[in-house]
Amino acid sequence: MRKISYFLALCLSICLGIIACQSPTPEMKAIPIGIAVAQTSNVALLGQEQVLGAKLAETYFNDRGGVQGTPIKLVFQDTGGDEQGASNAFTTLINQDKVVAIVGPTLSQQAFSASPIADRAGVPVIAPSNTAKGIPQIGKFVSRVSAPVTAVAPKAIEAVLQKNPTIKRVAVFYAQDDAFSKSETEVFQKTVKEKNLELVTVQTFQTKDTDFQTQITNALQFKPDLVIISGLAADGGNLVKQLRELDYKNPIIGGNGLNTSNLFSVCKQFCDGIFIAQAYSPELDSPINKAFRSLYEQQKQQVPPQFTAQAFTAVQVIVEALGKVENPTSLPLETLREKLNAAILANSYDTPLGKISFTPEGEIVQSQFYVAQIEMDSSGEKGRFKFIS
Repeated sequence: MRKISYFLALCLSICLGIIACQSPTPEMKAIPIGIAVAQTSNVALLGQEQVLGAKLAETYFNDRGGVQGTPIKLVFQDTGGDEQGASNAFTTLINQDKVVAIVGPTLSQQAFSASPIADRAGVPVIAPSNTAKGIPQIGKFVSRVSAPVTAVAPKAIEAVLQKNPTIKRVAVFYAQDDAFSKSETEVFQKTVKEKNLELVTVQTFQTKDTDFQTQITNALQFKPDLVIISGLAADGGNLVKQLRELDYKNPIIGGNGLNTSNLFSVCKQFCDGIFIAQAYSPELDSPINKAFRSLYEQQKQQVPPQFTAQAFTAVQVIVEALGKVENPTSLPLETLREKLNAAILANSYDTPLGKISFTPEGEIVQSQFYVAQIEMDSSGEKGRFKFIS
């Protein structure tokens, strides 16, 4: 009798084990994708736009079946505005949250610290806004959907010269504590010289600065016809405001860090007229961009900005690449990450940014770029990016 009871118990245990093995684990119910962007600090003006772009992508693709019928689940970690915050966020997403890939961080400065962590762990990273030189070269698991500054920044100078052909003297300002701003200003300064313009002064500041009186006074004594600013929305916006208050009336070019509607609340009416080159246009006539724009407008009642579009695109690339992997939810995590990275680089994508693909090194291949000029309303509270090319 005891042998029969033991045999029945053994059979029951085996059957339950089989059922347990066949039942999906909690981790298999949704595919976790990490989003490591700045939700706090002075970089949050950009990171908040990225959070929304990622969430819109999560909704859009899950409504369409996710990945081979399995939904995606975004896992957010706040990087703050410094390197340590980004490194901590990446480490948590990799080791604790067990994500298949990471979108982030917000700043190039952070990427040079955090992305190597993911590369060593074999976790694919797609940079949504890291445009500094050297990002894809961090490692084989690092790619970006943000076009390098060398492709975008010169477009703004070309557009300004078309509208203002008499420009000769140029003053440059840049944040010396930010890797992206340093990389961008090198491109701006190189382009200024290639256009046979005179670079009359280069003024530096810190991303957390709020008072730019000294730098502006130094620059205005050279009577510049054009000012070019490489910084972030908070510092750059205050710099623009103080330039106008000190009676600088000539054109201003803002770098990619100023490429956000969150800038409007910083420099308000003084934002009017700023030129900014962009890698995204809400006017792009494609089904995916129309769908993305509609989702954004439902929430914000305005057209989407570049940082939101790039974050949406980064999630899209991961989702569509996962769809190219055979039975992704049944693979060991390490294997899935490896196959996903290969799929990311091997395929092309029709995105809100236009048609894109990647080089074997992880650099984005993108052909469509634009230049916009900020147009503020009479109240100085609301504005828009008016595309001029």
